[in-house]
Amino acid sequence: MGGVRRVRTAAMATLAALGLVTALPGAAGAAGTPQPVPSYRGAEGAEAVVGKPSTAGAPQLKAGSVYKDSIAPGERYYRISLDDRSSVYVSAVLQPPGSAKVSYSDGLEVEVLNAENRSCPGSPGRAAFGYDPVPLSAVGARVRQEDADCQGAATYYVKVTREAGKDGEQAEWPLELRVQREPELGGGNAPTAAPSVWPSASPTLPGTDPARRTGGTGFNDARALDTGVWSDELRPGQTRFYRVPLDWGQQLGLAAELSAGKLTKDSGYAPSGLTVSLYSPYRSLVDDKDATYDGKQAGLTLPRTPPVAYENRFSTDRKVGAVRVAGWYYVAVTMAGKVGEFTQDAVPVPLTLRTEVIGTPGKAPAYAEDLAGAGFGVAAQDRTAAKEGSTAVEADAAAANRSVMRVVAGAGFGTGTLLLLVLGGWILLARRRTP
Repeated sequence: MGGVRRVRTAAMATLAALGLVTALPGAAGAAGTPQPVPSYRGAEGAEAVVGKPSTAGAPQLKAGSVYKDSIAPGERYYRISLDDRSSVYVSAVLQPPGSAKVSYSDGLEVEVLNAENRSCPGSPGRAAFGYDPVPLSAVGARVRQEDADCQGAATYYVKVTREAGKDGEQAEWPLELRVQREPELGGGNAPTAAPSVWPSASPTLPGTDPARRTGGTGFNDARALDTGVWSDELRPGQTRFYRVPLDWGQQLGLAAELSAGKLTKDSGYAPSGLTVSLYSPYRSLVDDKDATYDGKQAGLTLPRTPPVAYENRFSTDRKVGAVRVAGWYYVAVTMAGKVGEFTQDAVPVPLTLRTEVIGTPGKAPAYAEDLAGAGFGVAAQDRTAAKEGSTAVEADAAAANRSVMRVVAGAGFGTGTLLLLVLGGWILLARRRTP
């Protein structure tokens, strides 16, 4: 048995070194021991930048790229070159430590400005904390719009402001910046008005037995979901992230439930004990809702989203305007830290998510360029990821492993062919030498 274990260990070590296996689940800590809430996982390959307190010397940001910086209360400036044929979205995700103290006056604002310091259409975007130091996303944009500022090809500036009360924490917190470019429509047939009517009835969500899907720490490792019922668990102060692919014309129905927790006192409650937030493919808030949790069963259901449509951008309703492009929509579920005042932190509370993708994919608008490179649209591999429940990190690793295996297989085939040729040559020579 010892030899078998040694061989197995060596094999697993070799596979791990090749990147063909990942860590086994369940090895995080002993049962019953409270584990720290995982921190936000940054984007792979994010480029480090240092924003400036003014536009002078502001670092360059490029469309299609992800950057990492840090920010204290105050302003940071960045520079961006835009064409006259596309809309551009700049998202900023602020990542406070789990021990941070925040209030409703603390928040984040992102604004795209022209050289005359005028705010562009689509800016500013603002987000504010509630009771908990959760990852916070705000989006500034330059949206293509007739007879508006910021429509020409030029240098623009991105201003990111971290807002904090006078007694708020002054330490720098990590900041992730992502720039996404949406090309204009071709043919000059772009809609100019928001849809007047769309199916908005409450969703009828699935009632099947749940399947296990563990959420991620943020947008970069959000767990993929399809239509179905999913189980996970939360601890006080924790946020889990998931992602659902919505194609053109499709809607999303969404509900969440918290089961009973392990109480440590007779009574207690958290006004926003359960919060569910829905974000667009460019990380802008679409909708959110919260429910009181007192250690017993609690749940909430979000209204179904409008069908994904290009013309939604002309609506003055944020919940409609943000559902303007097909792609991955993100779901963040938070259990308030206050729940830890009356439940056992070491015993996670079961979470149930119900999701329904409503409608069949419709025809995409006639964009002048391909959307895939901007992180928009729904491809076949996205639907596969939703069925399999993979994160973007896992999907990329699987693709890399497939490439490695193809190389190994090709090399193995080549080596095997060479050996056969050599052996064949030896046999032929031997036969010729035989009298």
